Amino acid sequence: MFTRPIVVPLPHCLRSTGRMAANRFSAKSAAKSPIVRDDTAGEGNEPSSDPNLNPRVVRVRQLMSSGSADGWEKCWEEGVTPWDLGQTTPIIADLIQTGEFPEGRILVPGCGTGYDVVAMASPVRFVVGLDISITALNKAKEWSSSLPNARYFTFLAEDFFTWTPSELFDVIFDYTFFCAIHPSMRSAWATKVSELLKPDGELITLMYLLEDQQGGPPYNTSVADYVEVLNPVGFKTISIVDNELAVKRRKGAEKLVRWRKSFIQPLL
Repeated sequence: MFTRPIVVPLPHCLRSTGRMAANRFSAKSAAKSPIVRDDTAGEGNEPSSDPNLNPRVVRVRQLMSSGSADGWEKCWEEGVTPWDLGQTTPIIADLIQTGEFPEGRILVPGCGTGYDVVAMASPVRFVVGLDISITALNKAKEWSSSLPNARYFTFLAEDFFTWTPSELFDVIFDYTFFCAIHPSMRSAWATKVSELLKPDGELITLMYLLEDQQGGPPYNTSVADYVEVLNPVGFKTISIVDNELAVKRRKGAEKLVRWRKSFIQPLL
């Protein structure tokens, strides 16, 4: 449990990606991790500002039209997962290696195949990966179940908005989850985050800021969108930095923002 705000020093965000992966589990994890890379997520050409020109985005939208839960499951069944990096998120690996990722009980909603869950898990962090897709979680369990840190993480098939855990969390990490839910659900997301965190808990949002594409994929987001729903439920910003370690196709479109719950004075 930590007692002071942890601000990400910008120099750490400028270090090479070669060092970032040097945490003690990364080598064994990489050897067993499935390669699920996608040009729309990692290295490749610059993305078009029109998502309708990207066949994978078009297919995601088609599948999502059937409903949120069924849509995500179908995306994973078909392998149409342009959000999946196929590796630990570089900035997360860096924060862990530099000792700047907080300890305690961690929640990763929308964890997918669980690379970040596994990277975070250690004797000082128990990590819960939550996803609504059974296919995604089966993939996560398949590649990670025999890793040396397996006792420090678990994967659960649950709906984030209705799930009630037995214990609250010290930290929640959100990446490509906020932008995946319909904008009408964002206030409910913020309320649920507040409910799941301990009174002095921290929210870490790696914002994928899609403002120049019509509609997403799947939905556009901005820093203001987060502020609009988090401030009313008592979250204040600890730090905000550009993610200089973003994969090539997301360079310039990501910010790492850390939030702390604060006491809200009741209205008289």
